[in-house]
Amino acid sequence: MKKYIYLIVSIFCCAVNAQTDLPKSATEISPLLIGEKIPSIKVQSIDGKNINFEDLTKTKKTILAVYRGGWCPYCNLHLSALGEVEEKLIEMGYQIIAISPDSPESLRETITKDKLSYTLLSDSKGDFIKALGIGYSIPNGLKKQLKTVLHGVKNDFLPVPSLFIINEENEIEFEYISPDYKTRISNKLLLAVGTALKK
Repeated sequence: MKKYIYLIVSIFCCAVNAQTDLPKSATEISPLLIGEKIPSIKVQSIDGKNINFEDLTKTKKTILAVYRGGWCPYCNLHLSALGEVEEKLIEMGYQIIAISPDSPESLRETITKDKLSYTLLSDSKGDFIKALGIGYSIPNGLKKQLKTVLHGVKNDFLPVPSLFIINEENEIEFEYISPDYKTRISNKLLLAVGTALKK
């Protein structure tokens, strides 16, 4: 009986560790690779409604941008840059979706501030970001700062800013992942890759 109880406790502890273990820095992440499929995980709309990610991507190719949050000036610059080429990407048959740990309330602020017309989604629990393999523990220096901008969302993680191009089967066809949060894919490169993948 003691062995049985010990086994149950051990399994439970391993499961808890697996869920809470995050890389300690952006350079230690293990992202999904090109050719792998993004799992269908629920995220939230700006209205707070739960949505299966694959329901949004099954009819057309998607430019998926994952960003740190509307509090990050580099993320806002990138979101605005994507807005500048949105029409060209739509003409090529793509849609843009951006996901962050921000609350739906914060997403609404970002849409207004950056004048965005494409879809922003919330992954405040981090299930989607962690499934992509791009989540890591918030650096201590940022924890106090984030408490004042996250509208009550208590995150223990951040995503490495990333951009994926995925097909209608949610398979990754291209990815740009930079542990340096100041470095983002240029519109010129994005349009070139988007064009190449449409051929």
